[in-house]
Amino acid sequence: MSAVRDRIAFEAEERERLASYAVASSASRGRVHPEPEHRYRTAFARDRDRIVHSRAFRRLEYKTQVFVYHEGDHLRNRLTHTLEASQIARTMARALRLNEELAEAIVLAHDLGHTPFGHAGERVLARLMQEHGGFDHNRQSLRIVDWLEDRYPGFRGLNLGYETREGILKHGCHWEHPVVVPTATRQPCLEAQIADRADEIAYTNHDLDDGLRSGLLSLEELDAIPLWRDAHREVSERAASRPSVWRAQTVLALINRLSNDLVEHTAARLEKAAPADVDAVRATPERFVAFGASLGPAFLELKRHLRKALYEHPHVQMRNAQAEPVIGDLFRAYASGRKPLPDHVRARCDEDGEMRAIADYVAGMTDRFALAEHAALTGAA
Repeated sequence: MSAVRDRIAFEAEERERLASYAVASSASRGRVHPEPEHRYRTAFARDRDRIVHSRAFRRLEYKTQVFVYHEGDHLRNRLTHTLEASQIARTMARALRLNEELAEAIVLAHDLGHTPFGHAGERVLARLMQEHGGFDHNRQSLRIVDWLEDRYPGFRGLNLGYETREGILKHGCHWEHPVVVPTATRQPCLEAQIADRADEIAYTNHDLDDGLRSGLLSLEELDAIPLWRDAHREVSERAASRPSVWRAQTVLALINRLSNDLVEHTAARLEKAAPADVDAVRATPERFVAFGASLGPAFLELKRHLRKALYEHPHVQMRNAQAEPVIGDLFRAYASGRKPLPDHVRARCDEDGEMRAIADYVAGMTDRFALAEHAALTGAA
């Protein structure tokens, strides 16, 4: 027996291991531009690797999650959020006999389109682009992988597989896009549904952790939320001699509880409905991937508290207010010609339109680059 296992062997193993309603790599609908298959990597492993090697992925390190990058070395950024979410997605996909490489690839790409300064920056660009086709980060993520990354001689973008792009697309495409988009269906594939929930579980729990670490949240206020309180008490009893680890262990306990509940109740729905294949999943009126009847409302209560106590906290709002003029001033300066565009951006204006090219450029900036560009613009450097 050969010591080497190639793509054909991995695809055969998938067909044995995956459920009938999972997306097998060998059954992918393919890429926009046909390419020879890789000798050792499956289609979705290749997608994952292309995303990780992209420039947009590297820039996530200096893009805001909740706190601006210079507020603390231990606080999450878009890159660390993405990595945490991808590993949650892999665990849940594997437990449900889904394609974990596909779920991972979707999560790794899902935030590529985020602007500097998180949702505050996105709101500014959406207003500025209102008369020019609009802007949102999901759309921008697909635009990056389909068009803006420039790594291959035969095509623009990363030329990802259909199902990876389907997962990135999320809510359908109602805008002009440079290449053909996946067909809108009632639901995406299960791997995309898993990716959405892994993102939600990851950001809720690490934002709790960062909120506590920053001092904007307190254990006392969180203990009024049943889902947190139950996990915190269980951890406190189990690790009574190590109070220094209680916060981290509570966050881990919550991730486990949410992930386990999601897997178990999703499995029960799949067993009951028994969808024959991925197309049957796409045609289902409601998503299979969801929490149980008791945990779903409890999780929603925790998220509502997080929104009020952290995302709407005066400190976070102040940082957002400081960030918004940076995006607006830069966009208007480029649009008016007061600040010249780099040659590679100017070269795209004829093909993509000047406003879209400017939006692509500003959205792709890291927090620190946008701040430096704004300081140079205003003379505050």
